[in-house]
Amino acid sequence: MSTNLTAVLQQLLQNTSNLESLRQLMTPDATYVSLNFDNPELKRIMPWAGTHNGPQELPKVFGAILSFWKTLDFKVTDTIEQGDRAAFFGSFTYKSNTTGKEITSPFSLLARFEGDKVAYVQFLEDSYGTAGSFKTGGASRFHSDPSGTEIEV
Repeated sequence: MSTNLTAVLQQLLQNTSNLESLRQLMTPDATYVSLNFDNPELKRIMPWAGTHNGPQELPKVFGAILSFWKTLDFKVTDTIEQGDRAAFFGSFTYKSNTTGKEITSPFSLLARFEGDKVAYVQFLEDSYGTAGSFKTGGASRFHSDPSGTEIEV
């Protein structure tokens, strides 16, 4: 494959609100998965979470993210290309526009290509931490350790 996949993926990330550019960089039926495939509970907190189809969805996704958080830092620390795939790894720091809480999270992004166009993107982060930047009170109870007791956070 002669296309520099990393460069295409960087262009995509730099043009998340430019639909004309996205249509040039992505297949018409491209899939974007944000945090999970379909989690209604998380979607109530972060409405962009889940599976989105078509380049026209990215400006909505990233517009919502920018309306909820201010990006203080976004660093790509590692990139990998293999065959028709590219992956980015790094970290970001967001500040909630409602609570003022800051969160620094690792992230990973996997992109699959068809020719020189992005056909699939999956973005993962510390969803528990990022959703927590919006928490305003109350406690949650968890019982994860089979030999332990419930904890409250």
